[in-house]
Amino acid sequence: MRKLYFITGNQGKFTEAKRKLSNLDITLIQKNLGYPEIQAETLEEVASYGVVDIKKRFQGSFILEDAGLFINTFNGFPGVYSKYVHSTIGCKGILDLMKDVSDRKALFKSVYAYSEPNKKPKYFFGECSGIICSIEQGKGGFGYDPIFIPNNETHTFAEMNVDDKNRYSHRGQALNKLINFLKEK
Repeated sequence: MRKLYFITGNQGKFTEAKRKLSNLDITLIQKNLGYPEIQAETLEEVASYGVVDIKKRFQGSFILEDAGLFINTFNGFPGVYSKYVHSTIGCKGILDLMKDVSDRKALFKSVYAYSEPNKKPKYFFGECSGIICSIEQGKGGFGYDPIFIPNNETHTFAEMNVDDKNRYSHRGQALNKLINFLKEK
């Protein structure tokens, strides 16, 4: 069985990935090394910088993930700054900013970076369209999950179990692409 490290301190992200990768001949191990999240235009730039930083300190094969919530009415904000915005104003702050907004469309984006020693990293992308609801709903998930309802669904990510969320989510989409890549290795 191959070992693959997931560089994250986020237990929710790790649980989602471990569930999706469970059918592969891979042992997924969480490793919280931390890495700088630069100010950038795209999630891929943030992930690329993270890969370079981690490779200086870690020799094994690993994945890392960066994601963002892109809200239409705010021209994609908070986007690549989603983690910072969540840590400062949280879901409540986003809902306060949107209290009189009629266009509630939003897009979650995710990028997984896969890195092996002495090889160029690979990137896998996923997106999930939906809306920002008007109140926080649900106790599961993490981050913006209590305020995001994916298209063709009536529940927020925070109201879904891990398998249902993985079926819809941006991370689930990106992970499916990573899984297909790992199956071919």
